[in-house]
Amino acid sequence: MPLSEFAIIKQYFQRDFKGDSVILGPGDDCALVKTPFKEGQCQALSMDTLVAGVHFPVDTNPADVGYKSLAVNLSDLAAMGAKPIWFSLALTLPDVDADWLALFSSGLYSLAEQYELPLIGGDITKGPLSITIQIAGVVESSLALRRDGAKEGDKIFVSGALGDAAVGLTLLNGSAPEFSAPSYRHRDNLKYLKARLDRPSPRVSLGLELINVASSCIDVSDGLLADLSHLCGRGSLSDRSSLGCKGSLGTEIYFEQLPLSAELRAYFEDSQLSELEKAKLVLASGDDYELCFSAPEERREEVAAAASKAGVPVTLIGKFTEAGSIRCIDANGEMLDLQHLGFRHF
Repeated sequence: MPLSEFAIIKQYFQRDFKGDSVILGPGDDCALVKTPFKEGQCQALSMDTLVAGVHFPVDTNPADVGYKSLAVNLSDLAAMGAKPIWFSLALTLPDVDADWLALFSSGLYSLAEQYELPLIGGDITKGPLSITIQIAGVVESSLALRRDGAKEGDKIFVSGALGDAAVGLTLLNGSAPEFSAPSYRHRDNLKYLKARLDRPSPRVSLGLELINVASSCIDVSDGLLADLSHLCGRGSLSDRSSLGCKGSLGTEIYFEQLPLSAELRAYFEDSQLSELEKAKLVLASGDDYELCFSAPEERREEVAAAASKAGVPVTLIGKFTEAGSIRCIDANGEMLDLQHLGFRHF
């Protein structure tokens, strides 16, 4: 006989740890949480849904699904400079699979425990596999990192490396001959790129250090160009016309300065991809979950200090310009002509 909803909660999602802010966790009609805010603090809330076959391949290891479901929400808090305090989980399952649940919860809690982050409640229903997490954090109201603070002349930075997850997914799908996994000789690099897809690194520590340093910030989930457009004040790059819309900042991004992992560079050297195809993967693909942020020129040393303290590499990739286009310049000084600008949800 399949486990009931409450049996699933008790067996896989009820842990002793509750954290300082939780009075009552999973198992009742509501969670009870304290409001442990100091004067001037506010609550930062975010919610993300991951759907099987859309946001992760259906055969992804359940432990990786659990890990990533929480990681993408932590990344949102990182982009606001918020400290995580709790999360809730809504889990829709096609059936009750004890092995899947055991792996999923182990991946979920492996990341939650890194941040001493309690699960306070949620819901379990029957249907096509999807995972929705709501997460809460705290941040000083006046110091929260936002998307709307960039100014002309501010430098643009990005954390970590870009493009790994996009190539990992393409290799996994085997969607083109040059991406065929069996033909790729660097097996360890392939494992690394897939791991970057399945287990992104939320940059919470960096977000906390960028308080009072960054003028704007966003996490890179839909692709660098698409997400950078929000910092420019132009909304989302849903079509090419928004590249040159008026009344917003422009950018100059230098492709040769974009941070690429050694594993991705090795793959690109072996692949048959053109330079433009490589650029599309790095600039216009999602799942990086790095932070893209701006800071005035005079704060470059503070940016370096924040990165060092957080233990996260940060790279200067360009600058904001007066109202104009979002431009990415190649090694020859030419503007890259990208048709595909980022992940679109519809």
